Amino acid sequence: MDALTALQPRGGLDNLTVYETGRPLEEVAREQGLNPEELVKLASNENNLGPSPAAVEAMQREASRMHLYPDGGAFYLREALSKQLGVTPDMLLFGNGSNELIEFLGHLFLQPGTNLVMSAQAFIVYKLIGDLFGAETRQAPMQAFRHDLDAMAALVDENTRLVFVANPNNPTGTRVRKEDLKAFLDKLPAHVLPVVDEAYIEMLEPEDRPATLEWVKGNRPLVLLRTFSKAYGLAGLRLGYAIAHPELIRWLGKFRQPFNANAMAQAAALAAVEDQEFLDRSRVWVREGLEFFAAAFAEMGLETVPSSANFLLVKVGEGRRRFQELQAKGVIARAMDGYGLADWLRITVGTPEENRRCVQAIKEVLQ
Repeated sequence: MDALTALQPRGGLDNLTVYETGRPLEEVAREQGLNPEELVKLASNENNLGPSPAAVEAMQREASRMHLYPDGGAFYLREALSKQLGVTPDMLLFGNGSNELIEFLGHLFLQPGTNLVMSAQAFIVYKLIGDLFGAETRQAPMQAFRHDLDAMAALVDENTRLVFVANPNNPTGTRVRKEDLKAFLDKLPAHVLPVVDEAYIEMLEPEDRPATLEWVKGNRPLVLLRTFSKAYGLAGLRLGYAIAHPELIRWLGKFRQPFNANAMAQAAALAAVEDQEFLDRSRVWVREGLEFFAAAFAEMGLETVPSSANFLLVKVGEGRRRFQELQAKGVIARAMDGYGLADWLRITVGTPEENRRCVQAIKEVLQ
């Protein structure tokens, strides 16, 4: 450390925390002395069906071209996705996961003296980005694990720049009713940009989805965040996208590094957006998994939170301890103490066999 004493890093580093990811299979296997192929990972809200077969074929075709830089503008993916969504291509911006797009929003709007508003027990990255740019993060307590939109609106003032609504919400799995979301957006002052994080929107039946796309197309100042990591099963490729007014997209694009959406990701996503059958199958599979978990945990006398995403919260008591005990049995879940939910675990829907193994392991550790 002596060699570094003359360096002068920016202030506030001690106040920055690092996002805790779901633990990788290989890391847990090494630690527990287990075969990684025998582990069950239900920690990161991945789609354990895997990617769309069409996406896999596209990646295989693209593999021999990895010596070439990707299309920096993602032209073909942008054209295909804009047609599917019914927006113009200049309303889309791609990122290295939607997390990078949240960082772009921080670059554009946040600095010391400003604040962002979010719900407590919402996606922690919003606060981490606020901390990164020296902005205040104001968190409204949830009501029954749901966004309290009135409480969030009450936190908005003249220094508020961004308001985040995760819908469905991670980590609680709850969602905001369509009419409530519209009423909330309508009451926000003009200087505040609402950001609706729809990472799990494909998990909802079409009739349950709010008309956020129509609001954006109607020139409402609003940013939608979506991703290929969840329902599409492409988490390893890190590709998300924002939908917004073209001028907002242009502003956000000022902070984008060249080639931030890699060629493999673009090829896979282009194939995936056209595979509606895979998305429909994933949605059915998730719903069946949630029903299985809810029934199994109810039989065990454990409280759960009804979920609209591909995971659910279950109250096991001493969540961090149970998380460690489950790892020893080859099951990786997610402890929720970092969200103020110390007695809870978040369980991702896996394959039917993975779900059964998870329930059995929880029975064993609770006994």
